[in-house]
Amino acid sequence: MTRLLRNLLLAASLAAGAATGHAAEFINVLTGGTSGVYYPLGVALSQIYGKALPGAKTSVQATKASAENLNLLQAGRGEIAFTLGDSLNEAWKGNEEAGFKAPLKKLRSVAAIYPNYIQIVAAADSGIKSLSDLKGKRVSVGAPKSGTELNARDIFRGAGMSYKDFGKIEYLPFGESVELMKNRQLDATLISAGLGVAAVRDLATAVKIVIVPIPADVVAKIGEAAYQSATIPAKTYENQNDAVTSVAVQNFLVTHEGVSNDTVYAMTKSMFENLDQMVAAHAAAKAISKENAAKGSPVPLHPGAEKYYREAGLLK
Repeated sequence: MTRLLRNLLLAASLAAGAATGHAAEFINVLTGGTSGVYYPLGVALSQIYGKALPGAKTSVQATKASAENLNLLQAGRGEIAFTLGDSLNEAWKGNEEAGFKAPLKKLRSVAAIYPNYIQIVAAADSGIKSLSDLKGKRVSVGAPKSGTELNARDIFRGAGMSYKDFGKIEYLPFGESVELMKNRQLDATLISAGLGVAAVRDLATAVKIVIVPIPADVVAKIGEAAYQSATIPAKTYENQNDAVTSVAVQNFLVTHEGVSNDTVYAMTKSMFENLDQMVAAHAAAKAISKENAAKGSPVPLHPGAEKYYREAGLLK
């Protein structure tokens, strides 16, 4: 009887330990700079996960975005991250020039979310109206090896240009670039984000801006499927009276193979059941749709996410 009681107590102890282990689960959401779109959406996600995964400890980490996020995931230092599709593709291949010293084969996709629009914002008094007008000017291209900076390299290559064509090149995130433009220390900045970037809206109230068009033939010359011609609608920013041709790149939510199927299933399901909270955090989330979420990733779907899409009838 004593042995039976001892075994029961041991079993109860192990069960409690397992429950405690689950309770101590950490979900670190890797985002981008605080002035971008990833960060407010990441805050919304962490709040959704906090309710959907009782006992899990959620946190939000501001980062240099795509490349840093993917390297952190590979190292197990985050559970879910935002990234641009082209960066994800380069990470899977292990392109060192893009910031990946080896192929990141632990990465797994959770969802395709919304498109980023490449937005080249120039001060109206700089005289910049086209890509060629950027030659000799002071231009910021995003943080080094960020998704934005990789986009900048590709866009200018498609236009037959390189960084050498600029008078001065700055590697700065959105917020810092905008502050320099306000102070007349920068002529233009390239931003890769959802429409209606807070930093650009703020800039447009301080100085008159121009959104520089990126023609379809430039997009075609990039020669990568991740880039699609798109349009920035009129009135997206103050004094922007006309629609502007641009480029769109899909964003993804990504995890790694070490995160459990149950956790990823819960993260995927809870996000789609609470998209209104995402939209409240940033309007870019209006473009998130579960019908397209399992499509187009250059890396395999995580089995937990796959389970959700099968249950939703989106995968056979």
